Amino acid sequence: MHAFESLNIPEHHVGIHWFGQSSYAFKSAADTIIQVDPYFPHERTPDRFIHPDPPLVEAELETHYVILTHNHGDHTCIESIDRIHRAFPTCQYIGPPESIQNLRENGIPEDLLTEVTAGDTQTLTDVTAHVVWAKPPSGDPEADIKAPDVQHLGYVLKFGSVILWVSGDPINNFADRDEILTTISMHDPDIGILTTHPSEGEFPFFPGAVETAFKLGLRVVIPAHYQCFTKRNYDPSEFVNAFPEDGPFPLVLPYNSAIVYPV
Repeated sequence: MHAFESLNIPEHHVGIHWFGQSSYAFKSAADTIIQVDPYFPHERTPDRFIHPDPPLVEAELETHYVILTHNHGDHTCIESIDRIHRAFPTCQYIGPPESIQNLRENGIPEDLLTEVTAGDTQTLTDVTAHVVWAKPPSGDPEADIKAPDVQHLGYVLKFGSVILWVSGDPINNFADRDEILTTISMHDPDIGILTTHPSEGEFPFFPGAVETAFKLGLRVVIPAHYQCFTKRNYDPSEFVNAFPEDGPFPLVLPYNSAIVYPV
């Protein structure tokens, strides 16, 4: 059994385990365990992966729900999902149409699949999940940002009074997308997990991440999408330094570790 399973979660708290990249597990006070974008491939060449071993043996962490943000290989990993399904055959999978079709074509039973898009709401036992956009389907032609190849979603998850936003892979100018920010801020999230990068350009740069956190009124923001690939890594201390002292608190989780929030 994985240590995260035995973590005690008080009412109005959430357990958060980060496995690197954008792979997280959340645990509610009622012991519901949700994984987001589990990505634990076994073939890990040193020229591509930072860590030689996957951070999780899927069969060791009993999982009730898997939510997927989009159908890219490091977010909808059929290899990992197959191992989760074989270990926990009642686990449910929630995601955008392309991800769900991918799971369907790879043998996950239909009664375990739920297709969602922005604006939908799902009940995951004692957790409520509101689905929001990460990238608008049309991109941003005025900013010369092309439409994404697949739907890119984020999720606002309610663990009692704790509201947690998972960004997915957001558009670079996310902080300027008031129509998306409004759909998130209406839920009053207090903690966000935000995909960012200092130079790559697909996601918000650090200043854009700071602006997003301020506009959403986040009290805590956790950086995501690093500590996996050698060519897409960044130093989270630079992310921390981008925040003013009187702003949202940038919380860096150690690789493959867990906290109970609020701490």
